[in-house]
Amino acid sequence: MSDEAGSPETRTEAVAVFEDGEHLQAAIDDLLQQGFGQPEISLLASDKAVEDKLGHLYERVQQLEDSEEVPRKAYVSTEERGNAQGGLIGGLMYVGALAAAGAVFASGGTLGVALAGAAAAGGAGGAAGAVLAKFIGDRHADELQTQLDRGGLLLWVRTRDREMEQRAQEILRRHAGRDVHLHEMPDPQTA
Repeated sequence: MSDEAGSPETRTEAVAVFEDGEHLQAAIDDLLQQGFGQPEISLLASDKAVEDKLGHLYERVQQLEDSEEVPRKAYVSTEERGNAQGGLIGGLMYVGALAAAGAVFASGGTLGVALAGAAAAGGAGGAAGAVLAKFIGDRHADELQTQLDRGGLLLWVRTRDREMEQRAQEILRRHAGRDVHLHEMPDPQTA
């Protein structure tokens, strides 16, 4: 008997629904520590993406667990999300400071005036970046809350063989995942 999961035209996934973000994150952290790669982990996409793809909104996440049509998003770690937010703040601060310094130098200003202008513009750019970063964090939290209101947070884990199937299911159950099961999906690489 082969150790491979599914057929060449399909891929096997473990799926679970979580009641809160803490258990979901603990399961993801455990999966990553146990050898699953970040690209093998996916979450339900935003309501807008679901509605755009399916033509309607869903009432309960359980309706989407085994659907091959449901749009997903790749898992992005908290650290990566924080780095992106920090990059927005720093990047806008840097751009604002450079623009102000360039304007002061172009107008023949002195070094002190140039530095003061750059600092002020950098602060304004940083403030704009902070607002944008907060918006991204708030939007992520709103998406999670919407899913919780509709029955829970969906998590899919792609597996490559029987041993990974068992390991994924054990991890999902250990972290309070419910309705943990396997399903086969068409493999987009062979379609």
